[in-house]
Amino acid sequence: MAKTSNKKSIILGVIGFLLVAFGTLLVFLVPVIMDQQVEKNVRIDPSSGFAFEMWRDLPVPFYMSIYIFEVVNHKEVVLGEKPRVRERGPYVYREYKQKTNLTFHDNGTVTFIENRTFFFAPDKSVGSEDDYMIVPNIILLASSIMVKDLSLPIKWIISGAFATFNEEPFMNRTVKEILWGYEDPFLDFINMILPGKLPFKDKFGLFSDFNNSNTGVFTVNTGIKDITKVQMIDTWNGLTEVDFWHSNQTNMINGTAGQMWPPFRKPSEPLQFYSPDACRSLTFVYKEESEFRGIPTYRYSAPDYLFANGTDYPPNAGFCPCLASGVQNMSSCRFNAPLFLSFPHFYNADPGFVEAVDGLHPNGELHSLFLDLHPMQLSLFTKAISGISQTGSIAPVILPVLWFGESGYLDGAVYTTYYNTLVLFPTILDYLQYVLIALGLGFILIALLLPFVQRDNCFLFWSSNKKLDESQDINKAQTEKLTASNGTVLMEARL
Repeated sequence: MAKTSNKKSIILGVIGFLLVAFGTLLVFLVPVIMDQQVEKNVRIDPSSGFAFEMWRDLPVPFYMSIYIFEVVNHKEVVLGEKPRVRERGPYVYREYKQKTNLTFHDNGTVTFIENRTFFFAPDKSVGSEDDYMIVPNIILLASSIMVKDLSLPIKWIISGAFATFNEEPFMNRTVKEILWGYEDPFLDFINMILPGKLPFKDKFGLFSDFNNSNTGVFTVNTGIKDITKVQMIDTWNGLTEVDFWHSNQTNMINGTAGQMWPPFRKPSEPLQFYSPDACRSLTFVYKEESEFRGIPTYRYSAPDYLFANGTDYPPNAGFCPCLASGVQNMSSCRFNAPLFLSFPHFYNADPGFVEAVDGLHPNGELHSLFLDLHPMQLSLFTKAISGISQTGSIAPVILPVLWFGESGYLDGAVYTTYYNTLVLFPTILDYLQYVLIALGLGFILIALLLPFVQRDNCFLFWSSNKKLDESQDINKAQTEKLTASNGTVLMEARL
């Protein structure tokens, strides 16, 4: 019995020790396994299968929501009154992105072009592409500002050309024409007498160069040699810096292309990406922890100084000439057109910009720039120009034209893959390691207690048998006595 008890204790002890050892090993191995899994899914490697295909074709649904500011008192504006605008929209477009012309280099980088295509999403929009609205005629108003310093006779000629082609400072166009382009006889005339001087050929539209286009040639780090550099830009269009601005810092091409960043970063580290549409690198800082359908995330937002002028934030001096803080002059990268970039409704800008236009309502929740939502406003500086009769008595103002926000979210197989990799699999391993340790300790405890339990059971069995034997002896004696007594009685009865 003792040998059997010892054998069981040893077996249970060995099993318990192995479970504890394996569980403890998992405590150290799980972080390593997870890091390896993350590295496998973020590096740009054709052999990684699904992860590479997802990076190349980007199946994540992206949407661009566009809000247009309709000028509701355009006749009065020409007479010098304050503009009054009404926000229309959103007009939402599904954006498809695909990387092509991939070339891998020996230095651990890859070159590609990312094509983008937009399709109207009526089910997500408030309105139709056929909606008409009155908006600034950018061709006329921007051209007027661009020629303001020319001699008066030349401006008379330009004004006569505007009149010949029936150009007015404001126009009534459909959403589709405003965004994606419309034919303009004046534009055709300018392209004929000044070929190659304008970026617009057949049509003019605010986003006419967006659809069926790309944002340039990117060369980024694959992360195969150094995971901490994955997605980081090596060059854009063959450049390591641009020449739009007036300082080395503002011309730098920093960060990634804006879709992914290297893993294992601390929240305190800012995220940077280069935006060809904004002609500059943008910086985001950590705001708060967040969550998307069970996947823990960090949320980053644009700092208050993003569009500050050089006086309020000296590192931004390279973006000047500047106005008050809150708007960025884009003329140096937009063919000297008087266009400005800001947050929607001049959020976080100098109050003077909001006060100059009726109908604006800045809201931090709606109009802040977050990493998962990129709202930007495009505005036009306009004023009356002597010699250009069409500009009338327009007061100097930065007039908002539209704002748009680009956002994307995980869905379908992509979401499932990320959820399993980042949440489900780590959770299972995390619980498993402690369950194994608890089970192992339980087995070890049973192994230690088993010999004592067996010994007590043997003692109880021996004591019980001994008492049973004594009881049987007593019963036997009593029976014999009773038999003898009965025998005597029976004998007497016979006599």
